Amino acid sequence: MGDFLNNKIDSEKAILVGIVDQSRGITEVMVKEYLDELDFLALTAGAETVKRFTQKLQRSNPKTFVGTGKLEEIAQYINANPEIGLVIFDDELTPSQLRNIERELKCKILDRTNLILDIFASRAKTANAKTQVELAQYQYLLPRLTRLWTHLERQRGGIGMRGPGETQIETDRRIILDKIAKLKEDLKKIDKQKTVQRKNRDKMIRVALVGYTNVGKSTLMNLLSKSDVFAENKLFATLDTTVRKVVIQNVPFLLADTVGFIRKLPHNLVESFKSTLDEVREADVILHVVDISHPNFEDQINIVNETMAEIDKKEKPRFLVFNKIDAFSYVKKDEDDLTPKLRENYSLDELKKMWVAKGDTPCLFISAKEKDNVEEFKEKVYNVIRDLHSARFPYNNFLYQDYSNLSKEN
Repeated sequence: MGDFLNNKIDSEKAILVGIVDQSRGITEVMVKEYLDELDFLALTAGAETVKRFTQKLQRSNPKTFVGTGKLEEIAQYINANPEIGLVIFDDELTPSQLRNIERELKCKILDRTNLILDIFASRAKTANAKTQVELAQYQYLLPRLTRLWTHLERQRGGIGMRGPGETQIETDRRIILDKIAKLKEDLKKIDKQKTVQRKNRDKMIRVALVGYTNVGKSTLMNLLSKSDVFAENKLFATLDTTVRKVVIQNVPFLLADTVGFIRKLPHNLVESFKSTLDEVREADVILHVVDISHPNFEDQINIVNETMAEIDKKEKPRFLVFNKIDAFSYVKKDEDDLTPKLRENYSLDELKKMWVAKGDTPCLFISAKEKDNVEEFKEKVYNVIRDLHSARFPYNNFLYQDYSNLSKEN
């Protein structure tokens, strides 16, 4: 692949841009949250955010995303701070918006989609993940080809008067379409191999860890499987689905750690990663891991639920696993404070009662890092897996002899 598709950001100074889009019901509070996440994405990619710009609009400007006045303000800031080489927009930009903004700001422009694709490209390790990311990148690149050839001569006129830039664009378009077709064929072959692998695992109950990115799925995976799956405090630390054999008491099962979800996840990536998400579709039990220490964990739950509804419509046992209780904090209200209680004013015990009272999905509260409440978590998961195992394999109820009770009696 060319340099354009693998452009890793190395400690660049960046500006973030977002809009309060009234037509889509996006408020100032929501924009701050979106830009916080975009900041984390930029950090994950290797960029340092030095300034944020926001603007309140009825709807985004079809030519420049933000208003022309705001774009001039951003340009002036860049001119006054020459170390800034990157501007990241929180929404996907159209090819014309991208071209117009670049012309005005005269520096590298990324949108949220391109930034996520860049992170995925740097994180992909296996042939499967690399092929999926490459396909998504080419699909993103195809309608934006014209901006890559602005350095070439353009001629106006009728037949026979096309400049070399136009000829090069058509050539590249054909090359990219051929690459997309080949990558899709490669993914079909990989899907067939994965399907065979999954069929070979049918003799065990399968459990999938799902959740928003950076909620601690890989840490929980390491804890349960006693393996060493890569985990760090960055977004999309895990791209490839990792499957490990786990034994709780006397029942073995397969545990899959899947790619994390995120709001505004590029559609091309969702399409490309369908084979990875097959592990979720074919799982018998879903463990939805949530970072309860995150100030907007409820929104993250909703985003995961919406994505799950698209890819997996089967009814199956699910658990809400509220992780990182060790990192939870709240602001206690004064007794004489009569203002409405905010989300930040609820204690962990109050949140536990609220979520348990909902009763839709069993809730578990743990810290995978500190191993708090992990034994209770294992016990509840074990009970569900044991019942599923007994129903599926009535003549082979337990594959491992349980000696724990004998040792207690002696």
